[in-house]
Amino acid sequence: MLKRIAIVEDDATIRKNYADALARGGYEVEAYASRLVAMPAFKLRLPDLAVIDIGLGDEVDGGFTLCRDLRAMSATLPIIFLSARDSDIDIVSGLRLGADDYVTKDVSMPHLSARIAALFRRLEALRQPARAEDVLHRGELMLDINRLSIQWRKQDVVLTVTEFWMIHALVKFPGHVKNRDQLMREAELVVDDNTITSHMKRIRKKFVAGDAGFDQIETVYGMGYRWKAG
Repeated sequence: MLKRIAIVEDDATIRKNYADALARGGYEVEAYASRLVAMPAFKLRLPDLAVIDIGLGDEVDGGFTLCRDLRAMSATLPIIFLSARDSDIDIVSGLRLGADDYVTKDVSMPHLSARIAALFRRLEALRQPARAEDVLHRGELMLDINRLSIQWRKQDVVLTVTEFWMIHALVKFPGHVKNRDQLMREAELVVDDNTITSHMKRIRKKFVAGDAGFDQIETVYGMGYRWKAG
């Protein structure tokens, strides 16, 4: 069965170009011109992945609202912002709302396709047979690959797909520093340094929300990140 990708983009030409390119790549594509048109369809059936713009017609930040609504409907639905807006404020805002990735419209189609494929590869972990080694225990942390779930001190920490695999890359080998290239490779990310930093800030905030004293993720300046050993 073909993966279903939803594109929400108000510019008809851009919408058609991306829809046609993704369809040629072997995906089933649904294209919408606005949040108001897309949401009724999403309430009936969620796509396998959503690619959304920020400005949607008269809604200057309609994509942000749509991302928030989609994340409330599913904690694991892959969401990618595709926007002409490239300010740090917009990028951080998009990631804080739960998007898995943020790319600008000057991105090449092969590059965008690689990011989409990486997100789908990570979701395939849900379909793999359960194995004892798929559940990792690191002190107060419990990570279940098959359920794509994490608990810290017996409380669920709701992460996006990207965030989950970033944590997995760190906790596999506590105490080992992962630089950004290693983190992207092991978590199958195709993003830039600023996006990695934004994701890590969001991950920390989610742990701290349930445990104000959480400090397991260390930034090793000039090198990368590590999960504290012991």
